[in-house]
Amino acid sequence: MAASGLPPLPPQFKAVQHVLRTAQELEKREPVVSYYCRLYAMQTGMKIDSKTPECRKFLCKLMDQLEAMKKQLGDNEAITQEVVGCAHVENYALKMFLYADNEDRAGRFHKNMIKSFYTASLLIDVLTVFGELTDENVQHRKYARWKAAYIHNCLKNGETPQSGPIGMEGEYYDENEEVGSPGLPGQESQASSSTYEPGSAPTSNYTGIHIPPGAHAPANTPAEVPHTTGVTSASIQPTPQNVPIVDPSLYNSSIFISTGEIRLTPEDFARAQKYCKYAGSALQYEDVSAAVQNLQKALKLLTTGRE
Repeated sequence: MAASGLPPLPPQFKAVQHVLRTAQELEKREPVVSYYCRLYAMQTGMKIDSKTPECRKFLCKLMDQLEAMKKQLGDNEAITQEVVGCAHVENYALKMFLYADNEDRAGRFHKNMIKSFYTASLLIDVLTVFGELTDENVQHRKYARWKAAYIHNCLKNGETPQSGPIGMEGEYYDENEEVGSPGLPGQESQASSSTYEPGSAPTSNYTGIHIPPGAHAPANTPAEVPHTTGVTSASIQPTPQNVPIVDPSLYNSSIFISTGEIRLTPEDFARAQKYCKYAGSALQYEDVSAAVQNLQKALKLLTTGRE
């Protein structure tokens, strides 16, 4: 596999093949995510082999590509500020995860859904360029990768997958392998894509997996629709907003007076910025509940030093 402008991928770098393909697919509609996919591939490749001539040549070309993208995106705060970039990639990964999970729970099994599960797991890998993964993201990655393999293998064998969380057993998903869906009447074959349907994201609470409120609303959501649901846009009604009750303790003036005694670490400030970014993303999708919850978390952290 050779990404645009890159020499053929050395066999030693097979581990980053799918990440580089994802970077190429997202280059135009999500350039920030594409940039960090390439950065992840670069860092991983350096650890694998930076001495072999073909590997050094590939890494040098990839580095040139990164420098060109960084220059082009230089005024984007998701590139200049790591905490913003991390939130952007994480939002996009979780949006894809939620789209795939919604399709799974509705019993709509197709290649786009499988690809979205798998790509979400790859993007969670990419988050390691910003530091250690949270426990939630480790759980999301494991579940998404397993679901992609499980559903893929079921469709390949003509079996109907079980929806939702079930006992996880060893499965392997090969993204390069074509799969049909002979056991699912009424399902049309779909073109392979790492896209999702923006309007189909489920609520953020569901059995077994916890999604941080507001993490399902990244900016610049692709407008491509991977399959036909039979529901016209005219029939879609806005979902009523359940705004959470604001913690009364946050209004207590004594909390704000005592903030002078609280010593916040750089990590605390980074987490508070992240919550504010999640709130901003949620508001882009008019998710008032998620926005309020994230702002409450940021306010509590800044005024008490605790989450």
